[in-house]
Amino acid sequence: MIAAPAPDSHARLMDGIYRHQRHIYDATRKFYLLGRDRLIKRLDVPEGGSVLELGCGTGRNLMVAARAYPSARFYGLDISDEMLTTARLKIRREHSDDVIAVAQGDATAFDPLALFGRASFERVYLSYALSMIPQWEKAIAMALSVVAPGGSLHMVDFGRQEDLPGWFRAGLRGWLDRFHVTPRDSLRDAAESECERLNASCEFETLFRGYAIHAVIRLPASAEPRPRKPRRPSKQPRQAPAAYMPASSD
Repeated sequence: MIAAPAPDSHARLMDGIYRHQRHIYDATRKFYLLGRDRLIKRLDVPEGGSVLELGCGTGRNLMVAARAYPSARFYGLDISDEMLTTARLKIRREHSDDVIAVAQGDATAFDPLALFGRASFERVYLSYALSMIPQWEKAIAMALSVVAPGGSLHMVDFGRQEDLPGWFRAGLRGWLDRFHVTPRDSLRDAAESECERLNASCEFETLFRGYAIHAVIRLPASAEPRPRKPRRPSKQPRQAPAAYMPASSD
């Protein structure tokens, strides 16, 4: 088994990738990071609620969400200082620190009280971040640990592409690998395991014939976590023979 990179080395890797890409990131990613705006629309943030994005990058999602829920307070965490440089510039142009605050940190281990002055949030979400976090299952557990009772965790990321042709799936994954992006084929299994442990409810939506997956974990107002159980092996994705290209729309 290959050990996961240390947080410092992963931060350096992300800074190296995005040192120049951050300037064109938003313009280029809209064509294949599908489902981001759908996630934001379904956050259903309560009046005056708090929202945390893990892996906030350039702050694009935070600003879209802040416009959609003007009474809410938003927070963003990212491991890359380079991406946060762009995020802070964009946020200052459109909002203020009273609306959106961002901080550098590791999504698998951070102290929200020290970074943001609060211990929990009504909504937490990850948008195409799990596929870039080596210890992604730990990031899910960490995210759930800062969701307020009765709150929810929302995730959108690359799916299994099970209903897309094999050539498309192979080409997409080969291209993503160049940027250290790995679709998490067992994301649904991991989410279901956490739901069982926390007595929570799970919702799943397959987008664009498996191109992406949208998962929601809703916590009860109060509950005792169950002991973890071994997760069943993930199913192998099937390949569809028909050619298909997903729509380039959020």
